[in-house]
Parts: sequence; C-alpha cells; structure tokens
Amino acid sequence: MTTARVLNVVPTLMCGGTENQFMALARTLDRTRFDVEFACLRRWGGFVEELEQRNIPLTEYPVPTFRSVTALAQQARLARHIVRRGVQIVHAYNFYGNVFATPPARLVAPVTIASIRDRAPYLTAMQKRVQRYACQFADCILVNADAVKDWLIGEGYDASKISVIRNGVDLSRFDNAPPRAELRRELGLPDGTPLVGVISRLTRLKGLEHFLEAAAMVRARVPNARFLIAGETSPMDREYLAELQQYAERCGVAESVIFTGLRRDVPAVLSSLDVSVMPSLNEALSNVVLESMAAGAPTVATRVGGTPEAIADGVTGVLVPPADSRALADAIVHLLHDTRLATHLGAAARARIVDHFSVRRMVRSTEDLYVELLERKQRKRLPSAAC
Repeated sequence: MTTARVLNVVPTLMCGGTENQFMALARTLDRTRFDVEFACLRRWGGFVEELEQRNIPLTEYPVPTFRSVTALAQQARLARHIVRRGVQIVHAYNFYGNVFATPPARLVAPVTIASIRDRAPYLTAMQKRVQRYACQFADCILVNADAVKDWLIGEGYDASKISVIRNGVDLSRFDNAPPRAELRRELGLPDGTPLVGVISRLTRLKGLEHFLEAAAMVRARVPNARFLIAGETSPMDREYLAELQQYAERCGVAESVIFTGLRRDVPAVLSSLDVSVMPSLNEALSNVVLESMAAGAPTVATRVGGTPEAIADGVTGVLVPPADSRALADAIVHLLHDTRLATHLGAAARARIVDHFSVRRMVRSTEDLYVELLERKQRKRLPSAAC
C-alpha cells in the first residue's frame, strides 16, 4: 500500500476527550502508510500549537452557521482542498465536523468516515436529524462504544455501516509517576490528606453539581478529606466555573474544594488521588475513566453509556447510578476507609487497560479500518476500470 493522505475534520482543538483521541491517533499512525493533516471550523485550543510544532497542516474553515451561503462556500473550498491535496480518507469528528465535511467529501474523496463519540444529549431533535442525514454519505460511522452503536441503530442508522473502536490510553504516560505527596504540597495540603478528584471539561452534563453535593456528605464522615476539580470551560461557557464555585459555597464545601483549571500533568494528578470520580450524566466511553484506571487510581463512576464496558463493578472500580449524590458519597467513603480494597481495584483496573484499552490497539484497529475501506472502494472500481 502506498502512503494514503488522511484529512481529519474537527470542530476545534480544545483539550477534551475526543480531541485527545484524534491527537493520539495523529501522533501514532504509521507514517510510512498514512500522511495526516487537519481541518477545523474554529482555530481554538491547546492542540493548535502541537500541530504547528509537529508540522502537521491545519486549515480553518470558519462557518458562523450551517444555514448560510458562507457554509456552502466553505464546503466547496473543502472539496477543492481534498482534490488538490489528493486526500484519500476524510475522517470527520462530532456533530459539526460530520455535518460540515461528510456530504462534500463523499463527492471527491475515495473514503469518508463520520465519528460519533457519544449519545448527543446536547443536540436538538433537528440537529440529530441533520447529523443522521449527513452520515448517510459516509462509508463508515465510527463509534467508541457498543452503547453508542446501539443508540444509533435505535435512531435509524444503518447498522452495517457502524464500526466500534474503543478509546485507547498511552500507558507510557502513566509510568514513573511522581510521589503522591508532591501534588499535596503543591496544593498546600498536609501529607496524607485524603484527596478525591474529578478531571473533566467543565460542562453541564458532567455531573459536577452532584460531585459537590457528594463532597459535603463525604466531609461529614471524613472531615479531613479534600476535593479537586481539574479542567477548563469552553470559550462559550465561561460563566459555568463561577456557577460551580457558588454551588460549592451553597453546599458548604467551598474551603475544601480546589478548582485547578486545566492541568497538563493529568497522569501525575490521577496517580496522586485516593479516589478518582467520574460523575457524568451522559458519556460514551470516558477518557478520564480509562486514564484513571491506567494510573491505578481507585475509580468511582456513574453507570452511563459505555462506562460499564470498561469498569466491572466491584472488580476494576465502583459504579453508581447517575445523579445520585448519596450513592456517590457512599462509594467514595467506602474506598477512603477500605484502603486495601482501593489498592486492589486500582491494580485490577490498570491490568484491564493494558489488556483491552491501549493506544496501540486503538491505532492499529483504526489503521486496519482505513486500509479495509480503501481496498473495498478499489475493488468496487475494478469492474468499471476493466470495461
């Protein structure tokens, strides 16, 4: 196989779960087989700088709204770019990437892939219909969990087009973690302080209010416990951080909760937590859950989406119902009190990631999918070429 040019079309380059996955893929694809570039609708986010440092081309296609002549003009510009650059695989991500890129790419690229990585609770009914229509033009719809595949089939998607490749974790990032006391010293906490944390983009579906409610219940039973929330808001939702801080005050835990903002040392933070929490109300397959497991952190997560595909309750972590602050608090306290169980769950979680969720497995599966789709298209062209 000669080198195939892959164009990833993404909404932004913010530091979130989907973004971490497509960046891991871009870093790790076999360069003797695939040449990668990016297109985005907004040149936002910390990964813009990384693409520049790696000399990976990035082209912006600003679209204020899909209901505009500008959107059509930018889609035509994208199609011309695909032809001019000889792009063979267009791989679009999430609602905005799928709707923008999939229809024009189908006209000019040999292979078009749409990625849907959650069950889209934030989309309107109209947006869901628009995405379903756009994805009809894709050769493949790539999802990261069986839960997403099942949801799409229920929504009327063609099951034969859907492929599941689960998220992958770069295990090397979790080797040689610094001493646990180092993070506590940085935060001004005494050594040995029980530390419970959430690492998440700060959005309204992540269940952070329930985490703060649970924190108040935990403090009543473990008075010296402290709580960490690490992550950033999107440029369009800056006020949400202030809302969370105010909610912490109302819950009576403002002095016990530390909002760190975006952390670049996620493996070190996770390795330092006594309990890592994923309180989300809706997920597909959470990168933070997988990274917590890779770090060997005892993990409490809500039983949503694809999370049970990673965590076996009581074996590799603890699952609780979503939006149940009491159950969340009980699980956290149980692990803080039973350190032997917590250590056992953390070790079993790390082993599961090694066996089933490595980034190497994710990348190789994606490379195999790319090759299969290209070869399928080439076979379809052979009869007409022979006439």
